[in-house]
Amino acid sequence: MRNRAALLWDESFLWGVMSVNALQEAGLPFELIRADEVGKGGLEKYGLLFVPGGWSSNKMKALGEAGVGAIRKFVNAGGDYLGFCGGAGLATLDGIGLLNIRRRPTKDRVPSFSGRIRLRTADHPVLDKIASPVFHAWWPPQFMVEDDRIKVLAQYENPLPDAFSSDLNVGDVKDFGSWADLEKTYGINLDPGRIFDEPAVVEGSCGKGKVILSLVHFDTPGDPNGMTVLRELWKYFSAQDEPTPASGKERASTDSAGRYIQGISELESAVAGIIDLGLRNFLWFWKNHMLLQWRRGVRGLEYCTLYIMIREISALAQTCPPEKIAYVEDRIKEISGPLVYFSGKAKRLLILERLAMQKNHITYEKCDDTEIRALREELFSASKSHGGLFKKVVDDMDSLLYSLLR
Repeated sequence: MRNRAALLWDESFLWGVMSVNALQEAGLPFELIRADEVGKGGLEKYGLLFVPGGWSSNKMKALGEAGVGAIRKFVNAGGDYLGFCGGAGLATLDGIGLLNIRRRPTKDRVPSFSGRIRLRTADHPVLDKIASPVFHAWWPPQFMVEDDRIKVLAQYENPLPDAFSSDLNVGDVKDFGSWADLEKTYGINLDPGRIFDEPAVVEGSCGKGKVILSLVHFDTPGDPNGMTVLRELWKYFSAQDEPTPASGKERASTDSAGRYIQGISELESAVAGIIDLGLRNFLWFWKNHMLLQWRRGVRGLEYCTLYIMIREISALAQTCPPEKIAYVEDRIKEISGPLVYFSGKAKRLLILERLAMQKNHITYEKCDDTEIRALREELFSASKSHGGLFKKVVDDMDSLLYSLLR
C-alpha cells in the first residue's frame, strides 16, 4: 500500500473547499476521490482516507453500501482514517462504525457552538508541538466514549470570549447574561460549559488501521496551530511520499491568466447579492474570510457555502486550460438559471424573516408566516441538512468545482 492520502470530496461543499485550501497552504500531498470511486475499489492505491466536515448522513447516502463496505475493508486491512467534524461523525457507530463511539443526541448536546476553544491535550506526537492548544470548532457533534481502548487525545476546556453559541457571543453572556435564562428563551442547550471535559479528538484502531477523529477543525483558514497539527498528522500517518499538488490558481500560465469565462460574473453577482442583503440587514457578519456568523431565525451556512464555492469556481475557471473552457461555460449556463432564481427567492425570504424577527420569536425551521414556510420548503425543504432547490444548485456547483480542482 502506497503512503498516499485521498480526500473524500462528496457532500463536503464549503468544508471541502476549506480542507483543500488548508492542505495546499500546508504543502501536504493529497488527491481527491469521489464516493463512487471508493465503492469501485479506488482506495487500494492509498494509505490514508481523509474525510472533511459536512453532513455525515449525506455522506453515508453518497457512499452507499458499496462505499461504506469499501472503507471498512480499507481500514481493516491497514489503511488509516482521519475525519474532521462531520467526517468524524461518519466513522462512529451512527455511521460506518469504525470506532465504538456514538454521537450524543441533539437534545443533549450544545448544537450551535462555533469559534475558538481551548483544549486539554494528552501526550501524542500530533499535538506535542502546540504550546497553547487553542483551536476552532464549527457547530460540532459531541462524542460519547465508553470504550477504554479508545484514547482521548484532547478534551474541551473553556471557549475564548470571541466564540459564539447560536448567535450569542460567549464573552458578552459571561459578563452580562445568564445561560440558564437564555436556554429557556431559545429552547436549546447553549451553555458551552456543558461540553467542558468532553472528548474533542480521539484515536482508536479498526483491524490493522489507525483512526483519528477530531471535532475541532484543524483545517480552519488562518490558524497556525491547526496548520502545525495538519503537518504532524500527515507525518503520523506517513502520508507524504507524493509531491504536493498545485492549486488551480498556481497553474495559471501566461496565456490563460485572467481569461474571461462567460457567465461567471452573473453567478458571482447572484450570490454576492444575497450576502450583501444579509450584511446590510444585520442578519450576519463574517467571522473569517470563509465563514459567516448569522442571527437565529435565518439560515446562514447555506448562503455562505454558495458564496465560497462560486468564489472558488471563479478563481479556478480563470486558469483552466483552453480545451476546457467550452465545458466550463456550458456548465455555468446550466447552473445560472436555477441559481439566479434561487437568489431572487432567497432575498425575499431573508427580508420576510428579518421583518418577522421584529414581531415574533422565530427559528430557521419554526415560523407562523405561511409565505416564509412556503419559501423555506421550496428552497431548503424541511430538512436541517441540505435539501430543496439549494441541494440541486449546490450539487451542480460542486460537480463543476470538482472538475476544476481535478
